[in-house]
Amino acid sequence: SLVVLFGATAGAYGAKLGSDERELILLVWQVVDLHSKKVGTLHKSLVKADNLDLSDQCREVSGLTPEGLGKAEPLDRVLQQFSQLVSSDLKVLGRSSYTLCSDGQLLIRQVLHPETSKKNFVLSDCFYSFYDLRKEFHTCYPSSAAVKDQTIKTMAEYLGLGTDEAEEDFGVWQVKTMVAIIFSMLSEGCNHVFSEPETVKHKYETGPWIKADFGLGFFFFFLCSSKSETVDSETVIRARGLPWQSSDQDIARFFKGLNIAKGGVALCLNSQGRRNGEALVRFVNSEQRDLALERHKHHMGSRYIEVYKATGEEFLKIAGGTSNEVAQFLSKENQVIIRMRGLPFTATQEDVLGFLGPECPVTGGKEGLLFVKYPDGRPTGDAFVLFSCEEYAQNALKKHKEILGKRYIELFRSTAAEVQQVVLNRYMSTPLIPTLPTPIIPVIPPPYTIATGSIRDCVRLRGLPYTAGIDDILEFMGDATGDIKPHGVHMVLNQQGRPSGDAFIQMKSADKAFMVAQKCHKKMMKDRYVEVFQCSGEEMNFVLMGGTLNRSGLSPPPCKLPCLSPPAYAAFQTAAVIPAEAAALYQPQALLPTTRTPQASAAAPPTVTYYPAQAAQLYMNYTAYYPSPPVSPTTVGYIAAPPGAVAAAATATHTPILPQPGALVRMQGLPYNTGMKEILSFFQGYQYAPDDYNGLIQLSDQARSVLQAPKEWVCL
Repeated sequence: SLVVLFGATAGAYGAKLGSDERELILLVWQVVDLHSKKVGTLHKSLVKADNLDLSDQCREVSGLTPEGLGKAEPLDRVLQQFSQLVSSDLKVLGRSSYTLCSDGQLLIRQVLHPETSKKNFVLSDCFYSFYDLRKEFHTCYPSSAAVKDQTIKTMAEYLGLGTDEAEEDFGVWQVKTMVAIIFSMLSEGCNHVFSEPETVKHKYETGPWIKADFGLGFFFFFLCSSKSETVDSETVIRARGLPWQSSDQDIARFFKGLNIAKGGVALCLNSQGRRNGEALVRFVNSEQRDLALERHKHHMGSRYIEVYKATGEEFLKIAGGTSNEVAQFLSKENQVIIRMRGLPFTATQEDVLGFLGPECPVTGGKEGLLFVKYPDGRPTGDAFVLFSCEEYAQNALKKHKEILGKRYIELFRSTAAEVQQVVLNRYMSTPLIPTLPTPIIPVIPPPYTIATGSIRDCVRLRGLPYTAGIDDILEFMGDATGDIKPHGVHMVLNQQGRPSGDAFIQMKSADKAFMVAQKCHKKMMKDRYVEVFQCSGEEMNFVLMGGTLNRSGLSPPPCKLPCLSPPAYAAFQTAAVIPAEAAALYQPQALLPTTRTPQASAAAPPTVTYYPAQAAQLYMNYTAYYPSPPVSPTTVGYIAAPPGAVAAAATATHTPILPQPGALVRMQGLPYNTGMKEILSFFQGYQYAPDDYNGLIQLSDQARSVLQAPKEWVCL
């Protein structure tokens, strides 16, 4: 038997059903016995929605009113009545089992499953299997229109069924016509058989999306082969704006009703191994992906989630492959995964098991622990732990920030996708957590092209909240984020390295910049309105280099030394000389010392930071560079000095050279009245080389005498 089902929401109708996240307000159904070609009673039930504000299209098409819906039953009651009435009709027809049949995929996948998931009640099993009448019709009549172009009306017209939609109530005509279409398909000329129903997955299947069934000796071959695997780009989406604590199960719940491939949720992590609010999701086919795109700006809690197309290459880059070690760790089904962060580097499996205690036993004991390590085998301080049930996991989470050794340990919920991505980093050249932080002042970023010229293809954001980050700006831009050039978001920082409230964004064209300025000007961000102006690349460069842009026009930048900036900024051609103090303070070898053998260090030439002539501009504002998307800060890089510059610097008397074994620390947040004596007192007990500081800092005789006074030092 089939149960022919039709429904409508308070919003969009037809091909956009469910795309606006509106609630169900109508269900109409009828039982059809395929063998005897008999039908049961036709039932129509109104559904009381939480929000009774009907769209104009809904009012026009359905004829329903908020007053009438206010007297209806809520969805959970209506679904209970549905089950009872269907069972009763089946008994009358002498049948016991049935499968739903709907006009397309949208009612089941895009309306019923998402809404019941948000309202936290469970759909019966009958809603996880159904026949798509459009697909069945096209199979029976191959010469008919394509499936995506089919409607109840076009199918009826193809068969020559003379039905008048105006004669029946909304929903009743649709179900009666669907029943007539089904009987035509069962006629002797067609003898159509309903044999392969559509299915909806009950739950998201976690685990590695590529299995490794071989030993560790073949691991590197596996890495190469898994990276060369192809993923159909028509099955992948990027979800952006996720709460940072979202798991793969939360993301699967957001896409409830759609079939995600096994291990198809890959959470994106930043350089510190933490989630950045994005995920790549792989669906079983392109049809499911297209339905997922219709959930753009649907809500997860109070946040709306942006959904965009992505490529198979992007998914492979994030999901990667998995090692035999990870595959074995994740092979245990129905486990709750907890991530531990901040473990002492000397922590052993016994230490971790002892920390967790008997109240939260680990699945398989030591086999339920997975330590994350750097490529050279050093521990990162992270580990993943398996628990057999939610109760044990909750007990473990209660130990968040308790002490192990001399360190407090952070515990978070985790996912199989996160395990794959984090642990895979141990085999990559880049460690999970950088050994040194990025310098606060950008010295010379990678050579990303900054626009110049008079074309007004940029916009300036003024009056940003000081707490605003790159995510806030992209959310503020809305749909226009897709028109931003790669690496086109520039947040301007003040001389203290803090947000100035300004940002510049390079758009793909002047028309796009104009549209953004018109749409977003004086739009609210948090509790402030933000001004958005169209400007040119030349004007942007003036401001980034320290000038001002206001109603009076452009004002040239003052002659200051806020920072060094990329070589692409060439609006001012004034020659500049980097003072010795500045050159010495930003030695790349001081910030990023390299490992050297004793033999090599003895003969190594002095190393200097080389600033090309076109990069020696000393008037720029501080600027933070972000690629867009993704929204993680660009790593600061350095330009290698040519041999001639090294030789010249070695013989020059005015440019001090920091010795190779030395290292610098930067102190931030000092009181403004701090003197040399207070700084030396702060570092009392640590060894330093006074002679080197004589060359780095222009000292008075009094300060030099303080530095050179005999003290007791502890050598570290």
